[in-house]
Amino acid sequence: MIPVWAQLAYLVAAVCFVLALKGLSSPRSARNGNLLGVAGAIVAVVVTFLVEDVDNLGWIIGAMAVGTVTGAVFARRVAMTAMPQLVALFNGVGGGAAALVALLELAEPLPRASLAAVAFTALIGAVSFSGSAVTFAKLQELMTTRPVTLPGGPFVSAGVLAVAVALAIGVVTTGSATLAVLLAVAGLAFGVLLVLPVGGADVPIVISLLNAFTGLAVAAGGYILDNTLLLVAGTLVGASGTILTRLMAQAMGRSVTSILFGAFRGGSTAGADGGGGDRPVRSGAPEDVAILLGFARKVVIVPGYGLAVAQAQHTVHELATLLEARGVDVSYAIHPVAGRMPGHMNVLLAEANVPYEQLREMETANPELRAADVALVVGANDVVNPAARTSPGAPIYGMPILDVDQAKAVVFLKRSMRPGFAGIENELLYDPRTTLLFGDAKDSLAKVVVALKSV
Repeated sequence: MIPVWAQLAYLVAAVCFVLALKGLSSPRSARNGNLLGVAGAIVAVVVTFLVEDVDNLGWIIGAMAVGTVTGAVFARRVAMTAMPQLVALFNGVGGGAAALVALLELAEPLPRASLAAVAFTALIGAVSFSGSAVTFAKLQELMTTRPVTLPGGPFVSAGVLAVAVALAIGVVTTGSATLAVLLAVAGLAFGVLLVLPVGGADVPIVISLLNAFTGLAVAAGGYILDNTLLLVAGTLVGASGTILTRLMAQAMGRSVTSILFGAFRGGSTAGADGGGGDRPVRSGAPEDVAILLGFARKVVIVPGYGLAVAQAQHTVHELATLLEARGVDVSYAIHPVAGRMPGHMNVLLAEANVPYEQLREMETANPELRAADVALVVGANDVVNPAARTSPGAPIYGMPILDVDQAKAVVFLKRSMRPGFAGIENELLYDPRTTLLFGDAKDSLAKVVVALKSV
């Protein structure tokens, strides 16, 4: 029987997890939310060690030490551009751990309901592990970011899933550890088959979906272990991951099914492999851009993945500060899926101490863009591409975008004419109102800053 004080401590930890999710819903409170989640996890682990009769304590503490050091080193050294890959890896490790715990529980006889939970956890945890590994490889460009479709792909996936269901039934009816291991192997195969056909621009949504899978696997693991806190934490992760997946899919203007299986009928958002066209564009020098910005009344900055790659957040904030000193109204338009994960741009700009009040979500940003004298696009592409509204055959058609094309003038900072992650050209680049400033975003912005000081 767990002591009352321990039950109360677990309750405090559960409340911390709930409040952590609430805090993470806003950039202003995200840091405190994260700290609350960490505090809840520490309380849960410490109380477990105090009230449970733990075997192999040395091995457990050693494994925790290795994991803590490895996680801390990776988290501190990873570039902001690679943060989605790190999230994918951590998520996959969580799913794999849940599957292993479930398999190990088969060493003892279990009731039928627990066997069902074991089968579910082994399957879903394995899917999350292998699927997350593929998302990591796509984002890290260790493999092509374009959809990979196998001959008869839907039938192969359906066949593997059918085998997995049959094995799961076998685990529930016999409690066989061998069948459970085979079930996990089938889950690994299905995870790979599930993610391979997903195009690069859709990978962040799949990461969120796999995160929900990991949460559900952990919740089922909590049922197997008779651990209420694990059940609560897993359910929270599963629910929040599901909601986030749905919101991100809505931001892309598509359904989750079309994201997962669209490649088989030509509807998946592919990754970019090619270059742009050879049509003439209007390019400018940093001095031209400085004059355009310096004499504007309202400037809206649109950050994207290129901003993260160049680590230009501090320079863009310096530019905005200079413009504000000249009486220019400056704000930032944030698309829900700009970058490689939700909140990517918010984190970057917060790192540069950009005031939260200047950040505009898409619904608020679009009216401001229509009234803007200049829209300064720094590294964004697909989220401002008018093809989402005008080209029914485009892979991003139907995706809500930022209305950059409705500003009076547009300045595009780009390294080259290479298309965005969706692999299609952006007609806005050829608009007579658009000025392109080629080069590394940080270097280009620094030159604009210097030029603006002399305007």
